[in-house]
Amino acid sequence: MLFRSIPWLTRGQLYCCLLLLMSASMAFAHGVTIGDQGYIQEISGANIIPFIYLGAKHMVTGYDHLLFLVGVIFFLYRASDIGIYVSLFAIGHSTTLLVGVFFNIPANAYLIDAIIGLSVVYKALDNMGAYQRWLGFQPNTKAATLIFGLFHGFGLATKIQTFELSEDGLLTNLIAFNVGVEIGQLLALFGILILISIWRKHPSFLQHAYSANTLLMTAGFTLIGLQLTGFFVA
Repeated sequence: MLFRSIPWLTRGQLYCCLLLLMSASMAFAHGVTIGDQGYIQEISGANIIPFIYLGAKHMVTGYDHLLFLVGVIFFLYRASDIGIYVSLFAIGHSTTLLVGVFFNIPANAYLIDAIIGLSVVYKALDNMGAYQRWLGFQPNTKAATLIFGLFHGFGLATKIQTFELSEDGLLTNLIAFNVGVEIGQLLALFGILILISIWRKHPSFLQHAYSANTLLMTAGFTLIGLQLTGFFVA
């Protein structure tokens, strides 16, 4: 019924749009909301459950992280491969999140987020085979996933640093938050995999894979433009 109700939209295009919309539908809720920010600033001591919840909420609503993950798993079919790449991203994300906040490493949030947008563009071009055509070889995709994971984690660290968290229980809360991030990542990944697995069963997947990654690349460039605009305007 869904396909019949929108005859101008091919099945492949529909799956493509649903995949990207699911990843970006919560774009305006990205990061830490004003209400959550106020709560974080008011509490002190170890608060494991609340910080796990906040971490999971951040990842599930983190459109930039989800867009990157869509690109990472787009052509991964084996569960072992998905596990390796998602683990590399998690290692990078977790490392800079914990280290960046705990040691209060300064950085401009706009520039870091622009690099995060670049990670989406990079992965989309990788999926389109651009580097093999331009460079004559395939860059190490595992290394790229780990490196961009470091920037994704540092991006959140720059935001949390502005909240002036209590030193009492800081490390415990950061670990709890990071655990929540990984839980949220698994939940989001599960949803993305369901949708992309359904799409892969149809011939339209390969027919529209290039178009899907073109949309992904466009979303990445949009993120870069928004962050650079914020950097120069701020």
